Amino acid sequence: MRVLVTGGAGYIGSVVAAQLVAAGHEVTVLDDLSTGFAGAVPPGATFVKGTLRDCAAEVLSDGIEAVLHFAAKSLVGESVADPAKYWSNNLGGTLALLDAMREMRIRTIIFSSTAAVYGEPERTPVEETDPTRPTSPYGASKLAVDTALTEFCRLYGFGAVSLRYFNVAGAQQAADGTWLGERHNPETHLIPNVLAAVTEGRRVQIFGDDYPTPDGTCIRDYIHVTDLADAHLRALGACRPGQHSVYNLGNGAGFSVREVIEVCREVTGRDIATDVTGRRAGDPAVLVASSAKIQSDLGWRASRDLRAMAADAWQFTQARGHSLAGGSGGSSPRGMPSRGGLGGSSPRASSERAGQQR
Repeated sequence: MRVLVTGGAGYIGSVVAAQLVAAGHEVTVLDDLSTGFAGAVPPGATFVKGTLRDCAAEVLSDGIEAVLHFAAKSLVGESVADPAKYWSNNLGGTLALLDAMREMRIRTIIFSSTAAVYGEPERTPVEETDPTRPTSPYGASKLAVDTALTEFCRLYGFGAVSLRYFNVAGAQQAADGTWLGERHNPETHLIPNVLAAVTEGRRVQIFGDDYPTPDGTCIRDYIHVTDLADAHLRALGACRPGQHSVYNLGNGAGFSVREVIEVCREVTGRDIATDVTGRRAGDPAVLVASSAKIQSDLGWRASRDLRAMAADAWQFTQARGHSLAGGSGGSSPRGMPSRGGLGGSSPRASSERAGQQR
Protein backbone atom coordinates (compact mmCIF):
# COMPACT_ATOMS: atom_id res chain seq x y z
CA MET A 1 0.00 0.00 0.00
CA ARG A 2 1.16 3.55 -0.73
CA VAL A 3 0.89 5.47 2.54
CA LEU A 4 1.58 9.03 3.69
CA VAL A 5 3.01 9.58 7.19
CA THR A 6 2.58 13.20 8.28
CA GLY A 7 5.07 14.21 10.97
CA GLY A 8 7.15 11.20 10.01
CA ALA A 9 10.47 12.89 10.86
CA GLY A 10 9.50 13.05 14.54
CA TYR A 11 9.90 10.52 17.33
CA ILE A 12 6.76 8.41 16.96
CA GLY A 13 6.15 9.10 13.27
CA SER A 14 9.64 7.98 12.29
CA VAL A 15 9.30 4.66 14.12
CA VAL A 16 5.91 4.03 12.50
CA ALA A 17 7.36 4.92 9.10
CA ALA A 18 10.20 2.45 9.67
CA GLN A 19 7.77 -0.33 10.54
CA LEU A 20 5.66 0.46 7.48
CA VAL A 21 8.72 0.23 5.23
CA ALA A 22 9.71 -3.06 6.87
CA ALA A 23 6.18 -4.39 6.26
CA GLY A 24 6.53 -3.71 2.54
CA HIS A 25 4.50 -0.53 2.23
CA GLU A 26 5.56 2.33 -0.05
CA VAL A 27 6.01 5.23 2.37
CA THR A 28 6.11 8.99 1.88
CA VAL A 29 6.96 11.18 4.88
CA LEU A 30 5.62 14.75 5.00
CA ASP A 31 7.21 16.97 7.66
CA ASP A 32 8.21 20.64 7.92
CA LEU A 33 11.12 19.80 10.29
CA SER A 34 10.01 22.44 12.79
CA THR A 35 10.59 19.83 15.49
CA GLY A 36 11.52 16.76 13.45
CA PHE A 37 14.81 15.67 11.91
CA ALA A 38 15.43 14.68 8.30
CA GLY A 39 17.87 12.05 9.54
CA ALA A 40 15.04 10.30 11.40
CA VAL A 41 13.22 9.49 8.15
CA PRO A 42 13.87 5.76 7.64
CA PRO A 43 15.81 4.45 4.65
CA GLY A 44 13.42 3.43 1.91
CA ALA A 45 10.89 6.22 2.57
CA THR A 46 10.41 9.23 0.34
CA PHE A 47 10.85 12.50 2.24
CA VAL A 48 8.86 15.64 1.44
CA LYS A 49 9.60 18.87 3.34
CA GLY A 50 6.82 21.41 3.85
CA THR A 51 3.45 22.04 5.52
CA LEU A 52 0.10 20.30 5.37
CA ARG A 53 -1.65 23.39 4.07
CA ASP A 54 0.86 23.97 1.28
CA CYS A 55 1.67 20.44 0.22
CA ALA A 56 -0.88 17.82 1.29
CA ALA A 57 -2.85 17.94 -1.96
CA GLU A 58 0.22 17.54 -4.16
CA VAL A 59 1.67 14.69 -2.10
CA LEU A 60 -1.66 12.87 -1.93
CA SER A 61 -2.06 13.10 -5.71
CA ASP A 62 0.92 10.79 -6.16
CA GLY A 63 -1.07 7.60 -5.70
CA ILE A 64 -1.41 7.69 -1.88
CA GLU A 65 -3.99 5.20 -0.58
CA ALA A 66 -3.97 5.87 3.18
CA VAL A 67 -2.70 8.44 5.70
CA LEU A 68 -1.16 8.04 9.15
CA HIS A 69 -1.40 11.46 10.76
CA PHE A 70 1.11 12.49 13.46
CA ALA A 71 1.78 16.12 12.50
CA ALA A 72 0.84 18.37 15.43
CA LYS A 73 2.11 20.74 18.07
CA SER A 74 2.23 18.91 21.37
CA LEU A 75 3.38 20.88 24.43
CA VAL A 76 0.66 21.48 27.01
CA GLY A 77 2.31 24.56 28.53
CA GLU A 78 2.96 26.16 25.17
CA SER A 79 -0.65 25.51 24.15
CA VAL A 80 -1.86 27.46 27.19
CA ALA A 81 0.49 30.34 26.40
CA ASP A 82 -0.29 30.37 22.67
CA PRO A 83 -3.61 28.59 22.04
CA ALA A 84 -4.11 30.09 18.57
CA LYS A 85 -0.94 28.30 17.39
CA TYR A 86 -2.42 24.98 18.48
CA TRP A 87 -5.84 25.51 16.97
CA SER A 88 -4.31 26.69 13.71
CA ASN A 89 -1.78 23.87 13.43
CA ASN A 90 -3.55 20.91 15.01
CA LEU A 91 -7.11 21.51 13.87
CA GLY A 92 -6.56 23.83 10.90
CA GLY A 93 -3.76 21.71 9.46
CA THR A 94 -5.79 18.53 9.88
CA LEU A 95 -8.84 20.06 8.17
CA ALA A 96 -6.62 21.02 5.24
CA LEU A 97 -5.40 17.43 5.09
CA LEU A 98 -8.94 16.00 5.28
CA ASP A 99 -10.19 18.34 2.54
CA ALA A 100 -7.29 17.30 0.31
CA MET A 101 -8.05 13.64 1.01
CA ARG A 102 -11.71 14.16 0.17
CA GLU A 103 -10.84 15.82 -3.14
CA MET A 104 -8.43 12.98 -4.01
CA ARG A 105 -10.95 10.33 -2.95
CA ILE A 106 -8.62 8.96 -0.27
CA ARG A 107 -10.76 7.71 2.60
CA THR A 108 -8.45 5.90 5.05
CA ILE A 109 -6.76 7.71 7.94
CA ILE A 110 -5.14 6.72 11.24
CA PHE A 111 -4.97 9.60 13.70
CA SER A 112 -2.37 9.73 16.47
CA SER A 113 -4.51 11.31 19.17
CA THR A 114 -3.84 11.66 22.89
CA ALA A 115 -5.27 10.62 26.25
CA ALA A 116 -5.08 14.32 27.14
CA VAL A 117 -8.60 14.55 25.69
CA TYR A 118 -9.84 12.98 28.97
CA GLY A 119 -8.37 15.78 31.09
CA GLU A 120 -8.29 14.70 34.73
CA PRO A 121 -10.39 11.52 34.64
CA GLU A 122 -12.71 10.52 37.44
CA ARG A 123 -11.45 6.93 37.37
CA THR A 124 -8.62 4.76 36.10
CA PRO A 125 -7.98 2.83 33.96
CA VAL A 126 -9.55 5.29 31.54
CA GLU A 127 -11.91 3.76 28.98
CA GLU A 128 -12.98 5.10 25.59
CA THR A 129 -16.50 5.75 26.85
CA ASP A 130 -15.33 7.98 29.72
CA PRO A 131 -16.06 11.73 29.50
CA THR A 132 -13.71 13.86 27.42
CA ARG A 133 -12.87 17.05 29.32
CA PRO A 134 -9.48 18.33 28.10
CA THR A 135 -7.79 20.86 30.38
CA SER A 136 -5.52 22.46 27.77
CA PRO A 137 -5.81 23.81 24.22
CA TYR A 138 -3.53 20.95 23.16
CA GLY A 139 -5.99 18.32 24.37
CA ALA A 140 -8.96 20.32 23.12
CA SER A 141 -7.47 20.65 19.64
CA LYS A 142 -6.91 16.90 19.46
CA LEU A 143 -10.48 16.24 20.58
CA ALA A 144 -11.72 18.64 17.89
CA VAL A 145 -9.88 16.56 15.29
CA ASP A 146 -11.63 13.45 16.58
CA THR A 147 -14.95 15.24 16.14
CA ALA A 148 -14.02 16.24 12.59
CA LEU A 149 -13.06 12.65 11.79
CA THR A 150 -16.42 11.40 13.02
CA GLU A 151 -18.16 13.87 10.71
CA PHE A 152 -15.97 13.06 7.69
CA CYS A 153 -16.76 9.38 8.22
CA ARG A 154 -20.48 10.08 8.45
CA LEU A 155 -20.69 12.57 5.56
CA TYR A 156 -17.97 11.42 3.15
CA GLY A 157 -17.48 7.73 3.88
CA PHE A 158 -14.05 8.02 5.45
CA GLY A 159 -12.72 5.11 7.46
CA ALA A 160 -10.80 6.41 10.50
CA VAL A 161 -9.15 5.12 13.65
CA SER A 162 -7.98 7.38 16.49
CA LEU A 163 -5.41 6.06 18.96
CA ARG A 164 -5.25 7.70 22.39
CA TYR A 165 -2.34 7.19 24.78
CA PHE A 166 -0.53 8.91 27.65
CA ASN A 167 3.26 8.43 27.60
CA VAL A 168 5.52 6.83 25.01
CA ALA A 169 9.10 5.78 25.74
CA GLY A 170 11.97 3.74 24.41
CA ALA A 171 13.67 3.72 21.03
CA GLN A 172 13.87 1.49 17.98
CA GLN A 173 16.88 0.47 15.93
CA ALA A 174 16.42 1.20 12.23
CA ALA A 175 17.33 -1.18 9.40
CA ASP A 176 20.65 0.63 8.88
CA GLY A 177 21.63 0.16 12.54
CA THR A 178 20.92 3.69 13.75
CA TRP A 179 18.57 4.35 16.66
CA LEU A 180 15.29 6.27 16.39
CA GLY A 181 14.44 7.94 19.71
CA GLU A 182 13.38 11.07 21.55
CA ARG A 183 15.24 14.34 20.99
CA HIS A 184 12.70 17.03 21.72
CA ASN A 185 13.66 20.62 22.46
CA PRO A 186 12.66 21.28 25.14
CA GLU A 187 12.59 17.70 26.40
CA THR A 188 9.57 17.24 28.67
CA HIS A 189 9.48 13.45 29.04
CA LEU A 190 10.58 11.69 32.21
CA ILE A 191 12.77 8.85 30.92
CA PRO A 192 14.97 10.88 28.54
CA ASN A 193 15.29 13.59 31.17
CA VAL A 194 16.41 11.06 33.79
CA LEU A 195 18.92 9.58 31.33
CA ALA A 196 20.15 13.07 30.45
CA ALA A 197 20.65 13.73 34.15
CA VAL A 198 22.80 10.60 34.29
CA THR A 199 25.03 11.69 31.42
CA GLU A 200 25.26 15.29 32.67
CA GLY A 201 25.67 14.52 36.38
CA ARG A 202 22.48 16.36 37.37
CA ARG A 203 19.94 15.58 40.08
CA VAL A 204 16.39 14.52 39.20
CA GLN A 205 13.51 16.47 40.68
CA ILE A 206 10.45 14.58 41.94
CA PHE A 207 7.28 16.63 42.32
CA GLY A 208 5.60 15.25 45.42
CA ASP A 209 6.07 11.99 47.30
CA ASP A 210 2.90 12.06 49.40
CA TYR A 211 0.36 10.80 46.87
CA PRO A 212 -1.97 7.87 47.74
CA THR A 213 0.21 5.40 45.80
CA PRO A 214 2.45 2.57 47.06
CA ASP A 215 5.63 4.70 47.08
CA GLY A 216 3.98 8.13 47.33
CA THR A 217 4.89 9.28 43.80
CA CYS A 218 2.59 9.68 40.83
CA ILE A 219 1.81 6.67 38.65
CA ARG A 220 1.68 7.09 34.89
CA ASP A 221 1.02 4.83 31.93
CA TYR A 222 3.89 4.09 29.55
CA ILE A 223 4.11 2.12 26.32
CA HIS A 224 7.15 1.33 24.22
CA VAL A 225 7.29 3.25 20.96
CA THR A 226 7.69 -0.03 19.06
CA ASP A 227 4.46 -1.38 20.59
CA LEU A 228 2.77 1.91 19.75
CA ALA A 229 3.89 1.64 16.12
CA ASP A 230 2.52 -1.89 15.97
CA ALA A 231 -0.87 -0.57 17.11
CA HIS A 232 -0.86 1.95 14.25
CA LEU A 233 -0.14 -0.75 11.69
CA ARG A 234 -2.91 -2.93 13.08
CA ALA A 235 -5.28 0.04 12.95
CA LEU A 236 -4.42 0.58 9.28
CA GLY A 237 -6.00 -2.76 8.47
CA ALA A 238 -9.05 -2.06 10.64
CA CYS A 239 -10.43 1.07 8.92
CA ARG A 240 -13.97 0.62 7.62
CA PRO A 241 -15.82 3.11 5.35
CA GLY A 242 -18.23 5.27 7.31
CA GLN A 243 -16.79 4.25 10.67
CA HIS A 244 -14.60 6.16 13.16
CA SER A 245 -13.14 3.87 15.80
CA VAL A 246 -11.39 5.13 18.93
CA TYR A 247 -8.94 3.02 20.93
CA ASN A 248 -6.97 3.70 24.11
CA LEU A 249 -3.45 2.30 24.38
CA GLY A 250 -1.62 1.54 27.61
CA ASN A 251 0.11 -1.13 29.66
CA GLY A 252 -2.83 -1.51 32.02
CA ALA A 253 -1.01 -0.82 35.28
CA GLY A 254 1.34 2.15 35.08
CA PHE A 255 4.64 2.89 36.82
CA SER A 256 5.50 5.36 39.57
CA VAL A 257 8.12 8.08 39.24
CA ARG A 258 10.39 6.24 41.68
CA GLU A 259 9.96 2.99 39.74
CA VAL A 260 11.04 4.73 36.55
CA ILE A 261 14.10 6.23 38.23
CA GLU A 262 15.06 2.89 39.79
CA VAL A 263 14.82 1.08 36.43
CA CYS A 264 16.95 3.80 34.82
CA ARG A 265 19.48 3.29 37.63
CA GLU A 266 19.58 -0.46 36.92
CA VAL A 267 19.89 0.01 33.15
CA THR A 268 22.65 2.61 33.30
CA GLY A 269 24.51 1.18 36.28
CA ARG A 270 24.78 4.71 37.65
CA ASP A 271 23.59 6.32 40.86
CA ILE A 272 20.78 8.81 40.25
CA ALA A 273 20.41 11.50 42.90
CA THR A 274 16.93 12.93 43.48
CA ASP A 275 15.37 15.95 45.17
CA VAL A 276 11.75 15.91 46.29
CA THR A 277 9.77 19.13 45.99
CA GLY A 278 6.12 19.97 46.45
CA ARG A 279 3.29 18.71 44.32
CA ARG A 280 2.37 20.54 41.16
CA ALA A 281 -1.19 21.83 40.89
CA GLY A 282 -3.45 19.59 38.84
CA ASP A 283 -1.28 16.46 38.88
CA PRO A 284 -3.55 13.43 39.51
CA ALA A 285 -2.11 10.56 41.56
CA VAL A 286 -2.75 7.94 38.86
CA LEU A 287 -3.30 8.13 35.09
CA VAL A 288 -3.62 4.79 33.32
CA ALA A 289 -5.45 3.86 30.12
CA SER A 290 -7.42 0.66 29.56
CA SER A 291 -6.47 -1.24 26.39
CA ALA A 292 -9.22 -3.84 26.71
CA LYS A 293 -11.08 -2.66 23.61
CA ILE A 294 -8.13 -2.77 21.19
CA GLN A 295 -7.02 -6.10 22.69
CA SER A 296 -10.44 -7.51 21.94
CA ASP A 297 -10.88 -5.98 18.47
CA LEU A 298 -7.37 -6.00 17.02
CA GLY A 299 -5.42 -8.36 19.27
CA TRP A 300 -2.98 -5.63 20.34
CA ARG A 301 -1.33 -5.50 23.74
CA ALA A 302 1.80 -3.84 25.07
CA SER A 303 4.51 -6.50 25.07
CA ARG A 304 7.61 -4.56 26.18
CA ASP A 305 8.11 -3.67 29.82
CA LEU A 306 9.53 -0.60 31.52
CA ARG A 307 13.05 -2.05 31.55
CA ALA A 308 12.96 -2.49 27.76
CA MET A 309 11.81 1.11 27.37
CA ALA A 310 14.62 2.44 29.57
CA ALA A 311 17.26 0.15 28.05
CA ASP A 312 16.41 1.12 24.47
CA ALA A 313 16.22 4.80 25.39
CA TRP A 314 19.67 4.47 27.01
CA GLN A 315 21.04 2.87 23.83
CA PHE A 316 19.71 5.84 21.86
CA THR A 317 21.10 8.33 24.38
CA GLN A 318 24.56 6.78 24.15
CA ALA A 319 24.46 6.51 20.36
CA ARG A 320 23.35 10.11 20.08
CA GLY A 321 26.14 11.21 22.41
CA HIS A 322 28.72 9.50 20.21
CA SER A 323 27.16 11.08 17.11
CA LEU A 324 27.20 14.56 18.61
CA ALA A 325 30.79 14.10 19.73
CA GLY A 326 31.64 13.21 16.15
CA GLY A 327 30.04 16.39 14.86
CA SER A 328 27.18 14.89 12.86
CA GLY A 329 24.41 15.49 15.38
CA GLY A 330 22.42 12.67 13.79
CA SER A 331 20.22 15.12 11.92
CA SER A 332 21.39 14.78 8.34
CA PRO A 333 19.44 12.79 5.73
CA ARG A 334 20.59 9.24 5.26
CA GLY A 335 20.25 8.89 1.52
CA MET A 336 16.45 8.57 1.45
CA PRO A 337 14.66 9.58 -1.76
CA SER A 338 13.71 13.24 -1.56
CA ARG A 339 11.36 15.61 -3.29
CA GLY A 340 12.61 19.07 -2.43
CA GLY A 341 10.24 21.98 -2.24
CA LEU A 342 7.20 20.07 -1.04
CA GLY A 343 6.11 19.72 2.54
CA GLY A 344 4.95 18.39 5.92
CA SER A 345 4.10 19.42 9.46
CA SER A 346 5.61 19.04 12.90
CA PRO A 347 5.47 15.68 14.70
CA ARG A 348 3.27 14.76 17.59
CA ALA A 349 4.66 13.84 20.98
CA SER A 350 2.92 13.03 24.23
CA SER A 351 3.07 15.87 26.74
CA GLU A 352 4.98 15.16 29.95
CA ARG A 353 7.21 16.98 32.40
CA ALA A 354 10.22 15.63 34.23
CA GLY A 355 9.26 14.01 37.52
CA GLN A 356 5.81 12.88 36.38
CA GLN A 357 3.60 13.12 33.32
CA ARG A 358 0.13 13.81 32.14
